[in-house]
Order: sequence, then C-alpha cells, then structure tokens
Amino acid sequence: MTKFTIALILLLNLYCFAQENYYPYSFNVKPEDVKAAAFSKDSTANALIIYERGNSYVDNEDFELKTEIECKLKILNREGFDEATIVIPLYKNKDNSQKVFDILASTHNIISGDKIEETTLSKKDIHNEEYNENYNLVKFTLPNIKEGSVITYSYKITSPFMFNYKGWNFQGDIPKLYSEYNTSVPANWQYHIKLIGGKKLMTNESKIAKHCLTTFNGGVADCTISKYAMKDIPAFIEEDYMTSKHNYLARIEYELKSFKNFTGAVNHYTKSWDDVDDELKKEKSVGRQILKSIDATEFLPETIINETDILKKAKAIYYFVQENYTWDGKYSIYNDELSVKELIKNKSGNVSSINILLHNLLDASGIEVKPIIMSTRENGFATKEIPVISDFNYLTVQAIVDNNTYFLDATERYLTFGEIPFRCLNGYARLLDFKSGSSWIDINPIRTTYTMYNTELNFDDEKNLIGEVKRKSSGYHALYSKERYFPNKNSYVDELSNSLPNTEISDYNLISEDKTSDNFYETYNIQYKTEQIGDNIYLNPFFDKFTSENPFKLQERTYPVDFGYRTNYMYSFKINLGDKYTLLEKPQDTNLSLPSNAGQLIFTSELVDNSINLILKFNLKSPAYPPEFYPYLKEIFNKLVDIQQNSIFVLKSNS
Repeated sequence: MTKFTIALILLLNLYCFAQENYYPYSFNVKPEDVKAAAFSKDSTANALIIYERGNSYVDNEDFELKTEIECKLKILNREGFDEATIVIPLYKNKDNSQKVFDILASTHNIISGDKIEETTLSKKDIHNEEYNENYNLVKFTLPNIKEGSVITYSYKITSPFMFNYKGWNFQGDIPKLYSEYNTSVPANWQYHIKLIGGKKLMTNESKIAKHCLTTFNGGVADCTISKYAMKDIPAFIEEDYMTSKHNYLARIEYELKSFKNFTGAVNHYTKSWDDVDDELKKEKSVGRQILKSIDATEFLPETIINETDILKKAKAIYYFVQENYTWDGKYSIYNDELSVKELIKNKSGNVSSINILLHNLLDASGIEVKPIIMSTRENGFATKEIPVISDFNYLTVQAIVDNNTYFLDATERYLTFGEIPFRCLNGYARLLDFKSGSSWIDINPIRTTYTMYNTELNFDDEKNLIGEVKRKSSGYHALYSKERYFPNKNSYVDELSNSLPNTEISDYNLISEDKTSDNFYETYNIQYKTEQIGDNIYLNPFFDKFTSENPFKLQERTYPVDFGYRTNYMYSFKINLGDKYTLLEKPQDTNLSLPSNAGQLIFTSELVDNSINLILKFNLKSPAYPPEFYPYLKEIFNKLVDIQQNSIFVLKSNS
C-alpha cells in the first residue's frame, strides 16, 4: 500500500467523521447537524434523533401535571420523510382530557456554506383528530423537508390525570444519540417507578427540593427532582417471533401507589392481590357473573347432561359452547351486567362472555373449573410486582379433570379441547380463586406441535417422479391448516398446488375431517417434472419447505425469540431408482445443535437397495429463547434454509 493510498484513506476517514459531527446535548441546531450525511453506527437508519428532552412537574397554581417536550431530529434520506410527521396522543375520559399548547416546529436546511435556512410550521397546519373514546390526536407535518434536513419541535402538555404520571420512552423506531427526562414529583404522590428494557442509564440523579409545592391555605410539600438520561440508543427493530415490543422498549413508567392530601388523608391505589381478589369477586361484570348459578339443563342437550364419563362430558360442553356461540372479535375481561344474557340471546359476544358461560356450564356440571385473566401477546406482559388490573385484557378457563389440567377457550371454531389461541401464549397468567386466593400460573401448550411429511416416489416412463405424499400435523401447525382448509376446501388445495412448483397434485384426501381434531392428516398424489441436463437428472427433493427464508436477519437482537410453543418437524423422502438410474452425487449430511441441546437440525441421506432415503429433522425444544441464543438460532435457520434450497441429488440415466 503506497503512502498516497494510506493518506487518502485517512483523509476519507476524517471526512466521514466530520460528516457525523452531531451536537447531541443541545436543542439548538448547528451547521454540523445539517451537514451530516450519514450515521455510521446504523447504516440502515433513515432518520436519527440527535437530541430530545422532557420535563414533567406539577404546576404550583392549578396543580395539574405539565410536561415540556423538545426534540431535534435528522432526516437522513427520503425513506425518513415520514419522521417529519409528528403525532401527539392526548388521553381523555368522560370528564376531562389532556391538552397540548405552545407547539413550535421548524425545518433547517443548509443553503450555502454554514448558512442555515429555517422554515417554520404554520398554525393552520396543526390538525386535531378524535381517535377513539380514550384518545385525541394532534398531528402536524414539518414543511420544506429534504434529504439532510434537521427538524426541531417543542410543545407543552397539561394533564389533570396525576394517577397517570408521564412516562418516557428512551428507545423508539429510530436511533437516538441522546434522550433526557427530568421530573419533579411532590411528596403527596407516591409512585412505583419502573425502568424497563434492560438498558443502562447514563444519568440517574435525584435530590429533594424543599417546599416546591404550596397551596392557598398554607399547605406545603417537598418534591423529588430527578434526571434520567441515555445516550447512543439503538433503534428498536421488530422481527418475527416476538411478543409486544412494549415489553422490551427502554423506558420509564409510573404507577401511582398512594396520594396524601394536605389534611393528612391518604388514598392507597396500589393494593394487595387479596384486595384485588375481593374486589373482582364483588365486581358485577366478573366475579358476580362467574359465581352466578346456572341451570345446565336449560342449555345443554340430554346427551351431554346424561354423560357419565367426566372427561367426555367436559369436552362435550366445551364443543357445545364453541359451536353455538360466536366471538365478536372483542377482548376485555370486563362485561356489563347483561353480557352473558346478551350472548345467550344474540349467540354472539366478547371473549369474557363466551368463556364465562363455558365456566359456568362446566361448574354446574360438577367439573372443577376456575377463571384465568391474562394479557395477550400483543398487549404485553402483565406486571407481577404489583396488581395492575388494566394490564389484563383476556379471560379464559382452567378445568381439572382426572387430575389433569386443561386450559380452555371457546372463542375459536377450530381449537381442540385443551388448546388456547396463539394470542394467549404470553408466558404466564393469573388464576382466580375466590376461596383460596389468586396465583400466577405458567401458560404452556399441553400438546406437542409437529409436522411430519412422508413421501415415496417412483419414476414413470416420462422420467417424471410420481407417488404419494402423507402429511400429518398436530398442535398449532394443525390449527393453522384447519383455519385455511375448512372455510374453503378448494382454495386450500389450489394454494397447496401453487406452492409446489413443477408439481401436479391429484387425489387430495383429508383423513381427519373433524374441525376440532387433535391433528390434521392429509394425503395426495403428485407428479413432479424433473430437471434433466444431458444424461443426468438434478433433483431437489424438498417440494415443500418448513420455511423458505431465515426469519432472523438482524445483526443483534436484544429481546427474546418467542415462538410461543415447542416445534418438531420431520421430512421423510424416498425415491426408488430401480434399474433405471444411478446415484452420482448426494448432499452432505448435517448435524447441528443449539447450546444446551435446546434444539437440533439433522439431515441425512443414503442409498439402500438402489433407493434414496432422506430424512430432515428439525426441533425447537423451548417455546422461547433468551437473546444470547439469537446468533445460534440465526445459524441453525440459515442451515435449514440452505439444506432445503440447495440439496441436490445427481442421478444418471442407465438407458
């Protein structure tokens, strides 16, 4: 390498460094902020928050919570233009709402040298939208956006809801260089403060300010003044096989524990589970409906009433509710007092009404049963440290029959007894027991989820492969097939045929015709057109694939890989060569395992009596893996995809 080349590389490095000389500790826009053209720490980033700061405090005059926000954001390319649209959610209830004021926003562009052109947001471009019963939205889009623009915006929010102290997201969908949050919390309000996401704070400081809050009648309170900050925060990138990103975003949350007014009276908001159990027991839309007696003979046919086998009876009641009542797609553990009555009348209702009816019919039939409240995968994890009922959005049922435990949910048509929807596989839930007290329980599928292919083929006179495919699946693999097959059988077969290139399907047959069967067992004949070059045939035996691409593409993943359930997959393939063909080449065998034997990939093939016998086995022994497993999962899926795409058998024609 010449001296000139070395000097050029150093010069380019210095140039790149100069291009990223951001000012992350100031709201003011510097020429270097606008001139910067890239972000080397994340070459995929389309935009970047250079600086953001929040400040929350209780106003000394109206005693409302005020929050001041300011942000400086860099647009790196055209794909980042969406970041110039700002949406401010404002919480509301029947009596009051949050409000936003003093919105100021500008776009900054370099026009020559270090001269910056500033284009300000017009008030007429600020729009209000009624989003739903709980939120209004305020939206605006910064003007004059270009590649390289820096936008700044600031605003203030006033909130009458001190129970909902403003939380702070340090992490978001784009990277941040610096994020700071300042708070002033009067001693009257006691909060449970949670730092979520596992990232370390750069700054975590607190001090006491004396007499920061005073009332007209002489009441005073001290305040805890806190400062939290993080720097160099990567973007949170969502990927397959995860629960709600809300579980993993680096942020601070506040949960009100108690409030003490200036007369000394104290209201406690954080209760024990004993208190919550007692409240739920008396609550008209949960406990009172669950504990309500019901006459099973008014609902169930005599065949179910007279069934003496307790497990058969439990299954019959489950399938009766599943078949006769339709879920309206709505969640919530709470119902109005008439919800079960409305369900019975309209044959349709939300999750709670259907599963409470199931609970009550099982209970009236002498089956041991308890309700379960949970948070779905998309809703996020329920807080374990303290009871937070608002964390829960779903109700299912636990039944115990012959000392075996079953989780039941009658909202879906194709679930089998003891199976709950995938949305419910969120790790744990709260079992309600109004006599002995509620408790946390693990939510794990009782059945193994698997798929097994068995294919045996022969060559016909046209050098095509013909034969039968047998495919059997269980658990959630079977559920997904049932959900596609039963609504439209012809569409399912067409979809299957279209997924198998160069292959014709005939004589399709579903052996397990029951919609709620434990498994999905299908057979069909295929004719596969082989690829011939000269006297040789090049054959990839994987007509059907477990996955066509690796779902894991990140350089690093900081949150768990959550499949929801354990998986087993086996692909068995046999080709009878007879005396027509000779095997020239076969792919290399593979045996790859995850650490601690938490999963395995085995691929073997051999020639026996002039027949190719191939087996691919793939299993994941855990429903979820911590982030440390990510590179190993990425590797094993890479290998799985490679085997399915690139395993070629070379056959020579003997004729």
